[in-house]
Amino acid sequence: MITILTGAGVSTDSGIPDFRGPQGLWRQFPDYEKLVDLEAYSGDPAIRKRAWQFREASPARTAEPNVAHLALAELERKGALDTVITQNIDRLHQKAGLDDERVVELHGDMFGIVCLGCDFTSTLEEVLERVRSGEEDPACERCGGVLKTTTVMFGEFLSPQRLKRAEEAAERAEVFAAIGTSLQVYPAAALVGIAARAGAEIVIVNADPTPYDGLADEIVREPISTAVPELVERLAARAEGRLVQGRHRTRH
Repeated sequence: MITILTGAGVSTDSGIPDFRGPQGLWRQFPDYEKLVDLEAYSGDPAIRKRAWQFREASPARTAEPNVAHLALAELERKGALDTVITQNIDRLHQKAGLDDERVVELHGDMFGIVCLGCDFTSTLEEVLERVRSGEEDPACERCGGVLKTTTVMFGEFLSPQRLKRAEEAAERAEVFAAIGTSLQVYPAAALVGIAARAGAEIVIVNADPTPYDGLADEIVREPISTAVPELVERLAARAEGRLVQGRHRTRH
């Protein structure tokens, strides 16, 4: 079975900027990190006001899946996909048709809202309606606490349950493909090493070199929009060949 790790590069063709690329958020907005740093965000109303403006303007709110997302969904339909582990928060894998149970969102998603002071939850659209109505820094309606999206900010821990699921998927993978990720953010990047040590074939699809290229059996530098559909077709055909051989052996 095949396990996929996806990063921001998978969603750039859907109009969502990545982080480290030429048009990435780090380069366009040098202080963007403050908006996603828990300590800075929770302690500074001015940063929260900017963060809500970014959320309102985010292309990820209305983005549609691109050919890479659709190709990975096809891999599931062909019965060759074990798990998609994603660092993205845009839920485009699910929008493309992937079973939500098969997707591990390591960094959460941007469409839910939680309060840092109590157990209040809401949706992004509900809170953005308040922003549009003039609340620049909407507070929790229950306790007055700080609201944030259900994404994992810098300074927060990943969900242990999600991380365990990701590690287990990496360990049982026959093929582990890292697509559109610089493999510089941990613990997600370490999944490549886990898969390699367990004997998986490693494929890396990324425009630039990564720290894990030395472990790769195959490196693809082509644009993701062409590389991923081709890779999926090839891997699915191989998986189908193994299934046919397996059925043949069973009959004899």
